[in-house]
Amino acid sequence: METSADQPRPWQPLTLRGVAAFASASWVRVFWVQLAVAALAAATAVWFLAHAWFPVIYGAIRQLPAQGAIRNGRLEWAGEEAQLLSENRFLAVAVDLRHVGTVRSPAHLQAEFGRADAELFSLLGFVRVDYPRGRVLAFNRTDLEPWWGAWSPALLALAALGTLAGLVCWWTCLATLYCGAAWLVGFFANRELSLRGSWHLASAALMPGALFLNVALGLYGLGLMDVIRLMMAAGAHLVVGWLYVLLSPLYLPAHSSVAPAKANPFVARKP
Repeated sequence: METSADQPRPWQPLTLRGVAAFASASWVRVFWVQLAVAALAAATAVWFLAHAWFPVIYGAIRQLPAQGAIRNGRLEWAGEEAQLLSENRFLAVAVDLRHVGTVRSPAHLQAEFGRADAELFSLLGFVRVDYPRGRVLAFNRTDLEPWWGAWSPALLALAALGTLAGLVCWWTCLATLYCGAAWLVGFFANRELSLRGSWHLASAALMPGALFLNVALGLYGLGLMDVIRLMMAAGAHLVVGWLYVLLSPLYLPAHSSVAPAKANPFVARKP
């Protein structure tokens, strides 16, 4: 039977025993582990944007005419009615004033600008976004090329900060939702696990799934994984988190009220 002395120090949330060790850790230690994993995810997200999406956006800007704007909810466009501006396997940008579908791309995500709205296409379907009324937005190479050159580093920094803060908040909500299940497993398995400790354990249990999804995004960005498998990995990382939440409490020490097993009096002891 495992005792408190057998428990490892809480420093890595990769194994079931390692996650269980966080039940007795401080909130500060749990937070720093979450922050480290979130920082790794933010770095991967920034690399993916800079590698897969930003070159396409810059290429599309360079294909815009010298004059053009979105004015009062309408696109003022002097080029061809349907034109593919830039694409790679991840992203495509096109103009199709009537959305007739003549410039559809095999890219995993396509942004298509029409006369009165823009549409985003992916395997999950499409979303239509109306242009804002009462405003003038530049839609030409002359204005957008220097703007993109000045603001693209700031946009990457905002993406990093948003990913970092968003993941920590998301994991906090999920841990609050999952900690009850971890506590019930510990209760019925007669383990030393308080409600506070179950929240720490649930927080750490989310880290293996997050690292798994982070690796999947990296493989997708390198072209070693297609978008279907990426979507499957996104679903699987939730299952990984649940498995750690439900199985890690079994690696905690037995509750002090559980008496140790007594030796069988009918079995002869060895001298």
